[in-house]
Amino acid sequence: MNAVVYAKAASRHLLSGNEAVARAAWEAGARVAAAYPGTPATEILEYIATYPDIYSEWSVNEKVAVEVAIGASLAGSRALAAMKHVGMNVASDAFMTQSLAGVVGGLVIVVADDVGLSSSQNEQDSRYWGRFGHMPILEPADSQEAYMMVKQAFDLSEEYEVPVIVRMTTRVCHVKAMVEFTGERIERRAPGFQKNPQRWVMTPANAKPRLPLMHERDQTLRQVAEASDLNETFKGSDRRIGFVTSGPAFMHVRETFPNAPVLKLGFTCPAPIDQIRTFAGTVDTLVVVEETEPLLETEIRAAGIAVRGKDVLPRFGELAPSVLRPAIKPLLNEPYAVPNRAQTDVFPRPPTMCASCPHLGPYFALSHIRNLNIIGDIGCYTLGAGHPWNALDTCTCMGASLSMAHGMDKGRGESDEKKHMVAVIGDSTFLHMGMQGLLNMVYNRGNVTVLLLDNRSVGMTGGQENPGTGEDLHGLAAPRVDFAKLVEALGVRPERIRMVDPYELPTMVKLVREETKMEEPSVIITNRPCSLTDRFEKFRAYSVIDEKCTGCGNCIDLGCPAIFVDRRETVTAKNGKNKELVFARIDANACTGCHMCVETCAPEAIVQPPLSNRVIRIQPHA
Repeated sequence: MNAVVYAKAASRHLLSGNEAVARAAWEAGARVAAAYPGTPATEILEYIATYPDIYSEWSVNEKVAVEVAIGASLAGSRALAAMKHVGMNVASDAFMTQSLAGVVGGLVIVVADDVGLSSSQNEQDSRYWGRFGHMPILEPADSQEAYMMVKQAFDLSEEYEVPVIVRMTTRVCHVKAMVEFTGERIERRAPGFQKNPQRWVMTPANAKPRLPLMHERDQTLRQVAEASDLNETFKGSDRRIGFVTSGPAFMHVRETFPNAPVLKLGFTCPAPIDQIRTFAGTVDTLVVVEETEPLLETEIRAAGIAVRGKDVLPRFGELAPSVLRPAIKPLLNEPYAVPNRAQTDVFPRPPTMCASCPHLGPYFALSHIRNLNIIGDIGCYTLGAGHPWNALDTCTCMGASLSMAHGMDKGRGESDEKKHMVAVIGDSTFLHMGMQGLLNMVYNRGNVTVLLLDNRSVGMTGGQENPGTGEDLHGLAAPRVDFAKLVEALGVRPERIRMVDPYELPTMVKLVREETKMEEPSVIITNRPCSLTDRFEKFRAYSVIDEKCTGCGNCIDLGCPAIFVDRRETVTAKNGKNKELVFARIDANACTGCHMCVETCAPEAIVQPPLSNRVIRIQPHA
């Protein structure tokens, strides 16, 4: 990461929103930052980690990250927690109570909503958490505003003793814009934790007196929102329609209707209803443009203000000009002709695993075993649902695979009587939220085989560290979890804990078959690192000897992207039926010499040329 650590005040830099958040946290005097990686928020902490004045850590999940930040705040330090939108669900137990108790040092929660579902399993609207948890929300529209609003969020948090949410979206997080720095770091004294059990010990007796104070704070924050300079009115010459909007949707509105009046909200919770009412009186029709839910629209309508919104606009996806124009033009009684665009057929490129990915072996094994219900989880191994494996039956949220598999076991239907339940989960996901599921399964005598795919990386979000990698966020040596000992401590019998090299396909298949027949919890742990990390050791590429290849296609079934179909031939078998032969090639530039394809090739047509014709077996990493 190339964060601008030592940039001087009043300098200008091209930064993404995530970079801008990191710089703002540093300037604001934050002393602690914690997060769990998740696109589009991952880079926030990675950039913060480049600033030497802030303690930063990858926490095991988002709830822990928020609790770390809360602890720092109670000690008087400014703190920040960052996560993607689904992480707020995990963290909510902590911040919902802390909003009632309040904070000491500024506490900012940066959440990145994945509007458009570019890399997430749902498209939830994190603005609801502000209303639900009685916390202010600031919404930047670009990198400059992300920088400024994070700094204001810390001030706001300390002044009113409340956690503050800064709601980002994918477009703000990843799009770069010019950012002008306005100051250097301001060091702030942390007085230390001041004991006050009546406030900090949230028993019912102590929490009840805090409720009126929280609601009084809400009323004060409404006045603050009404007067905030983060809300700005843009005058326009065409007053037939006026827009109320926030975040990157503002950019889309201005691009699509440059002559329309716009009330741009940066301080969006509590909503500045009086400002909106005044603005509505200056235009013929008021339209709310918000991504994604009709949250602000509902509040405006409840205040008795006539407004249009999701009756003409979609409740999902980005509200880009291509969406706004056909939706709003009819309100202006203006015809809108859909532009004719040349249709180009793009060759499909479905997501797949990498060459030498250690998950290829387990999914090859699962795809060749019958009578399995395979319950998946969030990570690279989610790709096992795709071609050619088709070896994943469910995927809901992080850590759900073990609990759902246990529930499927206990709630077997008629068609499941002979099925074996398999849960697939990765190392980081297991530590994030999977351990409880395994403990619950053992305690309640479930019958599930768990594939714990340890690739020593948070692979899908970019190879970040976790307690199972042996390194911390800064690349320093850290204690490494022993997964075998951990699952044994959670109650799995040692006989049912199996370690396996996922590159050894026959062993992989054998173990899965054996363990799924056991009528008790069992865990199969793989031990190969992600092929995109420095822990992976690349070997010489393989190639296919054409004369020996029989066209069986077994190597294609592995799903390795380095192997591709060279040609197909149809032959007539002895029984008179036609059979398709699939002849393979190996891309030497993509192949890393993992040896898995050799295991699938009965005629020994896959070899390492010319330096050596012998098979080189790779020893498992420690």
